[in-house]
Amino acid sequence: MSTIISGWARMAGAAVALGYSLAGLPALAGPFEFAPAPQTDLNRVYKVDRSTGEVGACQFQLKEGGIGLTVCFPAGEGAGPQPPSDYSLMPSRHEREGGIFRVNLRTGEMSICYVYEDKTVCTPQAK
Repeated sequence: MSTIISGWARMAGAAVALGYSLAGLPALAGPFEFAPAPQTDLNRVYKVDRSTGEVGACQFQLKEGGIGLTVCFPAGEGAGPQPPSDYSLMPSRHEREGGIFRVNLRTGEMSICYVYEDKTVCTPQAK
């Protein structure tokens, strides 16, 4: 009996290593992609929902007398869901740029997203 269980465990491990879930379907990446802001002195990380294009950002903030806080900026104007597609984040190489590009990998459209006041906002998509 232990030989059968051991065989199944090896097969399951091999399936996962080859990119398949235990149900036999391809193992997919998570629905989000993350990228840091290019600005070298800014501890901000952006996230995009790969299928909807919704963008948000979080950063670390010091807290006096404590260990600090994670402060997140939800989607605001232009950063909400877009038409369904395949979205990604692309930081520029500009070391003083606090924003990040949201790119639509299917259409080639782009917009720049950044934190404004207490929200993540994005410019309109353009080609």
